[in-house]
Amino acid sequence: MAFESLRVSGRRVRRPDLTFAVMDHNVPTGDRSVPVSEALSANQMLTLQKNTNEYGITLFDLQSPMQGISHVIGPELGLTLPGLTFTCGDSHSSTHGALGSLALGIGTSEGEHVFATQTIWLRRLKQFAVNLRGVLSECVTSKDVILSIIRTIGTGGAIGHVVEFRGPTVAKMSLEERMTMTNMTIEGGARTSIIEPDQKVFDYIRDGPFAPRGRDWDEAMEFWRTLGSDHEARYDRSLDVDVDPIEPQVSWGTNPAMTVGVTESVPSLGDFHDAGDRLAAEKALKYMGLLPNQRISDIPIDAVFIGSCTNARLSDLIAAARVLKGRRVSSSIRAMVVPGSQSVKRRAESLGLHRLFTEAGFEWRNSGCSMCIAMNEDKLSPGERCASTSNRNFENRQGPGGRTHLVSPLTAAAAAIEGRFVDVRDYGVASVEELGLEGAVVA
Repeated sequence: MAFESLRVSGRRVRRPDLTFAVMDHNVPTGDRSVPVSEALSANQMLTLQKNTNEYGITLFDLQSPMQGISHVIGPELGLTLPGLTFTCGDSHSSTHGALGSLALGIGTSEGEHVFATQTIWLRRLKQFAVNLRGVLSECVTSKDVILSIIRTIGTGGAIGHVVEFRGPTVAKMSLEERMTMTNMTIEGGARTSIIEPDQKVFDYIRDGPFAPRGRDWDEAMEFWRTLGSDHEARYDRSLDVDVDPIEPQVSWGTNPAMTVGVTESVPSLGDFHDAGDRLAAEKALKYMGLLPNQRISDIPIDAVFIGSCTNARLSDLIAAARVLKGRRVSSSIRAMVVPGSQSVKRRAESLGLHRLFTEAGFEWRNSGCSMCIAMNEDKLSPGERCASTSNRNFENRQGPGGRTHLVSPLTAAAAAIEGRFVDVRDYGVASVEELGLEGAVVA
């Protein structure tokens, strides 16, 4: 639509050299040697190819070795850099803020404006500091932390703000763990989020195909090292979070704030004092087919999806593999792993992870958004219940009538084995050494 508007107005893309396109939301993740079976998806991909050819834009298409989910390939290709203003036609563009960029999701009309002008109008945003302290328990991940935060502030708690994650716990996190945090900040209502860049960021992007080289790299590093947060910075709002008591989280409702710990129960309607919240909870319980006070560990599942721009990087796949080693998926479960990019897929295969997943009973797919959003062939059936590492659990998100529970890769893998939610902390996981991955580099 944005390209068509450019044609009607007689405008061009101002900086095609700074504009990139990727096929991700609607691509099939199965055998790519066969034609795309869904007519709408096939037409969308063909149209994108024609538009990018016409306007001289680099396209990572279905056959590209660099193809993947935009929020996964941006950092790994060196397209996402500290200090950049970054836009993408997807709300989870906030992911790229983990590298110290100002990353903004935009709509179609904004997309046309960016294409034509290489600028964006932006109202001045308030600043929200989230300070993380403490040590995560074994098998508790950054996905559990961000779900817990959204549970605390609600889906509208950060509206009008840029959230900055700060503190010693954030500093200890890997870059890929940080990207999970910034990815889901949008689910708390934030316009975007950001984390000051450090050496972990620089090391991650250093060898990316589009990263600066030689003298350009040295000059970039000199600039990037100036981008740390000011110690005297003032924020419009702040939240202090002690991560020590956080346990693995499982969403029970139809927005990410409807989440509890794995050892807890589905709330009762009496727990909601606001009439609107109580009505929303009642509606969510009906859609999800759950009962008030039902224990999370008593909820059976039908499917498991490990993937999405939230949790489909190499470290996420390794985390799930640690749970699956030596175990099998329950016979009643349909389970799939969808790497976040073809690069992640190749790296995982070089480590033998694909064999571990398939031997455990998972499907091993090509990269794409897949079952995160029902715009492709990977969908839930009506009433089917899924433990998903994605970021949204709205009604029909994974398919008409599908029921989504948001969890970490560790919790998803354990649920696949048991056919229900279990506390993975008590489950026993293999070490990286036991997987034979002690030499693997995981950012």
